Amino acid sequence: MAAPDAATIERALAEFPGLVRPRARPLAGGLINLSFAVTAEDGEFVLQRVNPVFAPEVHENIAAVSEQLRRRGQPSPSLLRSRGGQLYADLGPEGVWRVMTRLPGISFDTVQSPAQASAAGARVAAFHVALDDLEHEFRAVRQGVHDTPAHLHTLAQALAEHPQHRLMPEVAELAEQVVVGFVALPKPGELPQRVCHGDLKFNNLLFLGTGPEEQVVTTGIVDLDTVGRMPLHHELGDAWRSWCNRGGEDQTAASFDLEVFAASLAGYLGALSFALTRAEREALVHGVEWISLELTARFAADALRERYFGWDRERFPAAGEHNLLRARGQWALHRAALATREARAELLLAGR
Repeated sequence: MAAPDAATIERALAEFPGLVRPRARPLAGGLINLSFAVTAEDGEFVLQRVNPVFAPEVHENIAAVSEQLRRRGQPSPSLLRSRGGQLYADLGPEGVWRVMTRLPGISFDTVQSPAQASAAGARVAAFHVALDDLEHEFRAVRQGVHDTPAHLHTLAQALAEHPQHRLMPEVAELAEQVVVGFVALPKPGELPQRVCHGDLKFNNLLFLGTGPEEQVVTTGIVDLDTVGRMPLHHELGDAWRSWCNRGGEDQTAASFDLEVFAASLAGYLGALSFALTRAEREALVHGVEWISLELTARFAADALRERYFGWDRERFPAAGEHNLLRARGQWALHRAALATREARAELLLAGR
């Protein structure tokens, strides 16, 4: 979908009568939804055009989770209702839009210190604890988001569909390695389904500021489109995939920072009030390995299809080149994570 013009943004804002004289400006970050910071006489908000991959019903999930978090004393944004009384506004060909209150704080693309990682782990634990007894039937959840065989099938389809693509040789070579890696990973068994965020990349956590003291104080977690029930190793595996790769996603080389891992795990377990099962801890050992492999496959497929992930038009000639770089970076992270498996297992399984 093309970038909206100023008139479209104004029409979207006008759909939310709770805003008093709003002014919008682009808000950086995010690969899926298009975001704008909104300043109004009645506060600070975020306007988003929701990617069509998310059905409008996800807003019911967001509202249920946000309300529970606030009841439990945890900060969380509130969705505003549109003129039609819904939690979003459907502008037809111009997309589905929503407005939510803006939490204070700033985000970081990468972890700045082990102390910050510990604070982030504690915030995620508080999020999980607050939602542990949530009674809500999640609707329009993304099916198969961590179905690794399905992601590999999608990659195989992309290879078959685009034999003449300019990036075909590079993607095909990477795909072969991913399949071998998939066969080698231990397969998890039946595990508890916890209410999870679903996308804990590091810039979805907010911190008080950039100073040494402020950057270790969390102010909340944002981007709740993916909330739902899932095994904990999917949730924390995705977090560690982001947090422990301090070089970020846009690098072909990657390392796995064990110090950040240990600090975030200690922060998480220290703030957790429910017990993890032995099976959950064992699955957590391999969570980051699974997630980095899945994302390698997903980025590689979109390097050929060029239609899902956002991309940097200033740095890359097309989406394919950006997604191929991301795929290579995730594969490098997968291999780095495998090299730290023994150390991570010792931390996760010690005394259990």
